Amino acid sequence: MKIQFDKQQRHQLDAISAVVKLFDGPSNDADLFEPDRDAGVAAFMPELGFRNYLGIDEQTIASNVQRIQHQNDIAPTTSNKGMDFSIEMETGTGKTYVYLRTIHELHAKYGFTKFIIVVPTVAIREGVLKNLQITREHFEELYGRQPLDYWVYDSQRVSTLRQFAISNQLQILVINMDSFNKKANNVIHRENDKMAGHKPIEFIHNTRPIVILDEPQNMETDIQKAAIASLKPLCTLRYSATHRHVYNLLYRLGPVKAYAMKLVKRIEVDSVLDHPDFNRPFIRVQSIISTKSKITAWLTLDVQAANGPTRKTVPICHNGVDLFEVSNLREIYRGYIVASVEADKRQVLFSNGLVLQEGQATGDHQEDVMKLQIYETVREHLEKELQVLQELPEGRRLKVLSLFFIDKVVNYADSNGKIRKWFVQAYADLSRKNRYAVLELPAVERVHNGYFATDKKGCAKDTPGNTKADDVTYELIMRDKERLLSRDEPLRFIFSHSALREGWDNPNVFQICTLNETKSEMKKRQEIGRGLRLPVDETGVRLQNHPINCLTVIANESYHDFVQSLQIEIEQNRSEKFPLPENKWVHGDEHPTGHRRGNGYSMKTWNHTRNPFVYLTEVDTSVLISWAAAAIHAMPTVCVPHITVERQRVDFTEQGVLMHKLGVHQAERASYSQVPDIIDYISRQTELTRGTLVEILINSDRLDDVFVNPQQFLDFAVRAIRDTLQQLHIGKFGVEST
Repeated sequence: MKIQFDKQQRHQLDAISAVVKLFDGPSNDADLFEPDRDAGVAAFMPELGFRNYLGIDEQTIASNVQRIQHQNDIAPTTSNKGMDFSIEMETGTGKTYVYLRTIHELHAKYGFTKFIIVVPTVAIREGVLKNLQITREHFEELYGRQPLDYWVYDSQRVSTLRQFAISNQLQILVINMDSFNKKANNVIHRENDKMAGHKPIEFIHNTRPIVILDEPQNMETDIQKAAIASLKPLCTLRYSATHRHVYNLLYRLGPVKAYAMKLVKRIEVDSVLDHPDFNRPFIRVQSIISTKSKITAWLTLDVQAANGPTRKTVPICHNGVDLFEVSNLREIYRGYIVASVEADKRQVLFSNGLVLQEGQATGDHQEDVMKLQIYETVREHLEKELQVLQELPEGRRLKVLSLFFIDKVVNYADSNGKIRKWFVQAYADLSRKNRYAVLELPAVERVHNGYFATDKKGCAKDTPGNTKADDVTYELIMRDKERLLSRDEPLRFIFSHSALREGWDNPNVFQICTLNETKSEMKKRQEIGRGLRLPVDETGVRLQNHPINCLTVIANESYHDFVQSLQIEIEQNRSEKFPLPENKWVHGDEHPTGHRRGNGYSMKTWNHTRNPFVYLTEVDTSVLISWAAAAIHAMPTVCVPHITVERQRVDFTEQGVLMHKLGVHQAERASYSQVPDIIDYISRQTELTRGTLVEILINSDRLDDVFVNPQQFLDFAVRAIRDTLQQLHIGKFGVEST
């Protein structure tokens, strides 16, 4: 397959033009480049060395910046940002294509020949190289077959920098930040006998290269800034969707505009959530914080409150803390005593033998959630294949891909890994359905595979994403990119380590599922960014403005948390925050309560109620039993514990990130065969005698519900009895002021 590129994309042309206009001026000309006559370097290079030549001064550049910003509706730069320039482009809108084509435009118009693309990671480097490869023919059609050399900097072959320096043809050097940001350790900064005793970096900075930073927000430490400055760039062009710091912003294509222009896929979020049922002891180690004076473990557990258990995070500052007491005497926590908090191992030990790592939990239904995430991803995938078959013209074929990110590769790579088994089962169950028979689905063993780093024995392993083993995996991902887009290739479900996520930018990813043992900490824009690009058919033509252009994220968190995280991330990269709604509390049709402030309303109320009272009531027990039993009998249905899947559409607007509910369904979990001492629990919550409670519960005819969902039954029953007690103001009723 050969990807087809559209040379007339308006947003891309605008971004390219913004940079090209930067150098407008009477002295710039395509024939003006200058030989490097540095005596030291020339002694080794009998040929001429060529460097970029800038024929206008910085004042002209500054004027150009102001004009470009005005044209692009960007607030003018008010302080001197030097020769650094920012271009903001939302993920999936063609950022890499834009800066590669900008290189060709600058060469064609001004004769600039020396360009360096600096990347923060191997994954991004491999993506850049892939784009250089697949765009070559496209750019030859636009600019002619002009000579072009591009390569990756290799510390074992520093002599290639000589060719970079002496050539008068277009040169593109791709280099990892780690290759030159530590002067004491990097070969590029050391004198080299093979280069006449010169430092390799001298052959770079003598060319006055135009430096392009891909994802500059990941290269902003003081050491990294100094390393970039050591290249002695003519100027630095900074391309990202998520700039941390903005320098002379020339062009902005943010998420709101990108979605409005339909330059990327729409987004839907399937939130797979386990609703707490409080029937077993839940404990999560949220974090372990160590200081010079103490170690604190923050644990989340279910604490008894007035209206039933509630999930709460509490600090544990010393050994011996009894969670039975912390939970306000919830019986299920008896025996859970903190034995030790080990900061070095990031774990908490309990007296009953339980050991929990930081971020780990017990008492939840994590495996049920992950299993349902996989099932939903496979189902969504098959629905998408069905939609493609039904909505695309006959003969136009498009491959659908689904991407699973996992944080423990053994769960898939092992033949008995739980994620592998759950996937095989889900695919087997769904592919047998008559609804999907028309898809003629391949056998399960042909449709899924994993991309993981491996050890020397070839076994998959967990890695941080920046090791030598990861380099090989990134290369494989990029090499297989076109193959995966062919429908003749049966592989469509891809499993990869979370740390390798940056390597995946395949346009035909329609489903993304993050199967983390804990809540995903991946940045939401990174998470959705892997699948935002518009899809391509088998001829390499991109589908513009088509109903199938929708990315589904199967998340292990609530849609509210997801969109809140997404909005915060977007705000962090905007010059201003989304507008907040005006905060006005109202009661019925009244005016906002703010008008009551200062008029004495609150003080009058306080004067009426500030004196303490004792309320005395007397209740007829037989009536209480009758009324309370009736109230329990009439209480809501006790539901089987369940996991819900709620679908929301994400909309990006100038008012913020909005969600629109599209549907919800649920999967039931098993009922409970063991129940707590319900009489003791209700007695402590209502202060009624055991005998009275026994009669109430027997007469309610709802006792069987306790086996469906014990804690929900208890909460409903306590609420019903309390409501009954409030209604029974029978007999003597008195008030005593204290």
